[in-house]
Amino acid sequence: MLELVLNDEGETLALAAALADALAPGDLIGLEGELGAGKTTFARGAIHALGVPADTAITSPTFALVHQYQGRLPIAHADFYRLTKDAELEELGIDELLEEGAVLFVEWGRKFPSVASRASLWVELEIASDQARRVRLDPRGERGDELIAGLSSLV
Repeated sequence: MLELVLNDEGETLALAAALADALAPGDLIGLEGELGAGKTTFARGAIHALGVPADTAITSPTFALVHQYQGRLPIAHADFYRLTKDAELEELGIDELLEEGAVLFVEWGRKFPSVASRASLWVELEIASDQARRVRLDPRGERGDELIAGLSSLV
């Protein structure tokens, strides 16, 4: 596990961009934290770093549930906050997105064990102050360890 304090939004975006450099088809990145902790900000930084134009708005998919983008890889950004049943996940086609090589960022994914078990990395954000965030990067399996190893130079 790697723990960092991010002093402002710029540092959050920079960490997300550094992670994006190492992402590969089928990676699932779980984003956890209370409302306002920076999950969507983190996803925005990674999605733009994956080649989605900077003028493309990256917003929370709370109501749409999944937003899809095309960068150097296909990308999906999902929010499971409002979901309650596994059947709802099936309707969203999460498995198909991963099988087709998308990188998937999932907010509130731990609600569903089938999703949580597929994550390469959990990004846990916590509000430390009005500007600062505490982040814990929790790798899952060999792939998660590879992603963390690429970020260790940031410490």
